[in-house]
Amino acid sequence: MTLDRRTFLGTTAAMATTLAAPMVLAQDAGKPRVVVIGGGAGGATAARYIAKDSDGAIDVTLVEPTRTYFTCFFSNLYLGGFKEISDIGHTYGNLAAAGINVLHDWAVDVDRDAKTVTLASGTTLPYDKLILSPGIDFVDGAVEGWSVEAQNAMPHAYKAGSQSELLRAQLEAMPEGGTFAMVAPPNPYRCPPGPYERVSMVAHFMKENNPTAKIIVADPKPKFSKMALFQEGWNKHYPGVIDWIGEEFGGGNVSVDPANMTITIDGEETQVDVCNVIPAQKAGRIAEMAGVTDGNWAPVNPADMSARADADVYVLGDAAEQGDMPKSGFSANSQAKVCANAVRGALTGSKVFPAKYSNTCWSLIATDDGVKVGATYEPTDEKIASVDSFISETGEDSALRKATYEESEGWYTGMTTDMFGC
Repeated sequence: MTLDRRTFLGTTAAMATTLAAPMVLAQDAGKPRVVVIGGGAGGATAARYIAKDSDGAIDVTLVEPTRTYFTCFFSNLYLGGFKEISDIGHTYGNLAAAGINVLHDWAVDVDRDAKTVTLASGTTLPYDKLILSPGIDFVDGAVEGWSVEAQNAMPHAYKAGSQSELLRAQLEAMPEGGTFAMVAPPNPYRCPPGPYERVSMVAHFMKENNPTAKIIVADPKPKFSKMALFQEGWNKHYPGVIDWIGEEFGGGNVSVDPANMTITIDGEETQVDVCNVIPAQKAGRIAEMAGVTDGNWAPVNPADMSARADADVYVLGDAAEQGDMPKSGFSANSQAKVCANAVRGALTGSKVFPAKYSNTCWSLIATDDGVKVGATYEPTDEKIASVDSFISETGEDSALRKATYEESEGWYTGMTTDMFGC
């Protein structure tokens, strides 16, 4: 399976054609209202498709606090020196020009009985359908010694933007022969291959700028996504640089001291120069405030991404507990299209098509050494279930790995165009 910008957008155009079936809406009726919270891969896509395919028949408001959205996907490539921060930043002007009411504000409360959203500015937004795509927050106390208050000393950089810039600056300031440490998260979390692509990109940066530096990874898991592919790549491109400490050797028994820049792994304290702490994760806070979470995540109905707690609330992307799909940008985009079709159908009487989902996660290990994993999915009564899957193989030749990386570049362009209309 290959995917480039033309293929991605062609698939999108075909789906848009099927979604644009005639709608039923009384001329003298007020427009139904959809509020979308979160302007990332799930929220921006859902808002754009509902507005576009309803041809203005639905009033769509997108609530997103940031004026420039930095994609988490490809943010590791910025750390590795393959991208500039501006390459992963996107604005909302095209969505506003398409008729979406874009509000740069924080959603601070949801009243499901009154069907209203309250913003930090004091504005109250009524809705007929509410779509939540708030991404992740971090589980308090997940890593002993670390809290959000310590993120300037030990950044997580798992929400892209200023945290990414901070971590990059810390890499650049590392002393010669210094030590970079990562605390990897437990399952489930945003972008399963993400921490290990990050390790690869940090190693690449060091190879170019600080070749005697070392990397320590403390991991509470016994294995991770694309493990064989990453370890093959690390041995090939960065031999002797990366010390991965998994569950068996105490990788889950970790504490940190941000004030003294130390990490303690299974009782052994190590002085480090940079420490990237990626804590355990949960659905963005607004999902909990809306009362649609059960534990750390928001369970959804697989056929349309509606919350199991409320049929008029939908949860997309990282915040959703939906089954076999990983928490990724591609997943959120795929779920958003299914959700948009369902919401438009419910509000206008237009045809709703059976749900189908897909995902691919690309990772860059070194220059032109790209790998991928992905699957297609269908809803069952219990979950979104994997139908078939694929993954890069160890031992692939350099031409195929380069083509895989180039495919990811095409996907990124197509993906962000699909999200932001640019």
